[in-house]
Amino acid sequence: MSSNASHSADSHAPALSTEVRAALAANHPVVALESTIIAHGLPRPRNLRVAEELEGLVRSAGAVPATIAVLDGRARIGLDKAQLERVATDPAMRKLGHRDLAPALATGASGATTVSATAFLAARAGLRVFATGGLGGVHREWTRTQDESADLRLLARTGITVVCAGVKSILDVPATLQRLETLGVPVLGYGTDRFPGFYLNSSGEPVDWTVRSPEEVADVMRAQDALGGPGTALVVANPVPVAEQLDPALHDRVLAEALEECRERGVEGQAVTPFLLERLVRGTGGASLEANLAAVRGNVSLAARISGAWTAAVRNPASQQDPASCQGSSPHPDPASHRAQASRPDPAAGR
Repeated sequence: MSSNASHSADSHAPALSTEVRAALAANHPVVALESTIIAHGLPRPRNLRVAEELEGLVRSAGAVPATIAVLDGRARIGLDKAQLERVATDPAMRKLGHRDLAPALATGASGATTVSATAFLAARAGLRVFATGGLGGVHREWTRTQDESADLRLLARTGITVVCAGVKSILDVPATLQRLETLGVPVLGYGTDRFPGFYLNSSGEPVDWTVRSPEEVADVMRAQDALGGPGTALVVANPVPVAEQLDPALHDRVLAEALEECRERGVEGQAVTPFLLERLVRGTGGASLEANLAAVRGNVSLAARISGAWTAAVRNPASQQDPASCQGSSPHPDPASHRAQASRPDPAAGR
């Protein structure tokens, strides 16, 4: 490779903050955080306060936060105070998915990263745990629109553990779970045998495996590494507590009205998701936003604890369970649905 080509490759490589770089070098827990929720998911100035709160939750659990964004054509893994404020306040901040990263880097653009872009950049930088609100998925009426989030294919080829509250409930949840199965992406229910419903504690859909502690998640991560093969994400589905979920009846009524309005207005493509989410916020008097934030807070805190368990397992492999033995877990009585039931319950998982 020529020196010019080498310089170009280096300039487009993710830039780690000093704190994140030092944490990774010392095998200290690090949690990746997306920036789209800051730039595009919350009203100003609350978005900046929430961004600072989420980073604080990671720190309070003993981990280092690594909020990810692209600034002036450089992917940043870990933002300082000024950079975080810029993401929260710059109205020109674009929304970048995985497919947008190369053009953004090449043209010197700035943007907040979605789930797909954040997962990709985090894994590229060597991070193993990422916390977000909810994943994208298969859209309703997929047979007509063929509309599916880029999150799913990206997770099928990116080795990172993603802590989320399921997929956004405006999507086709059963079809999304089927798609994740087809793509070979494992899904763990954290303290639950039902897939979370994002705003709701449960979508009603079953999950095949249940874990009840950060250490059990770390065991699965180690087993995934030991098996080798295609590198896929590990989805940890962490439900919002029942006391903080959106009222299910209100959710169903407002969503049905929003979907009908969406059809009547002919809203399609990328406009569907923001349209439905805005209608949910308005129709619930802001309650859907509060449920969303409750889910994100829980996911961020859990992700920090998982990252801590993971780094502890890496530092002390002899003291950890042999991933091939699956001790402490037992299969579900139904052989078609093997759920690992933990022998050591996590008090924080009582949901």
